[in-house]
Amino acid sequence: MERDVFLIEMYKALGHPIRLDILRILKEGPRCVCDILPGLDSEQSNASQHFTVLKNAGILKRYRKGSQMMYEVIDPMIYQLISLSEEILIHRLDRTREALTREVAHE
Repeated sequence: MERDVFLIEMYKALGHPIRLDILRILKEGPRCVCDILPGLDSEQSNASQHFTVLKNAGILKRYRKGSQMMYEVIDPMIYQLISLSEEILIHRLDRTREALTREVAHE
């Protein structure tokens, strides 16, 4: 049951475009929040909430480096999960396209 709760929280944390953008930016390595914000389509206060969701889900860690607040992905395997999810979506779209093509051919 605890494992299910963890999975649900992790998937919920990934369920927003801004949070996915944050993870894409952090794929290259730890970044200062000041370097992440310009790449987001979000106000700072709203982005802060998204960082908190990712941190609370155990996906990001935050630490201070001098005067900068840094964020880093805890486990890079999260990118494999995102990639696999994208592959599932592509397969789903392919199946839908094939079904529509067959339907049109039978008309």
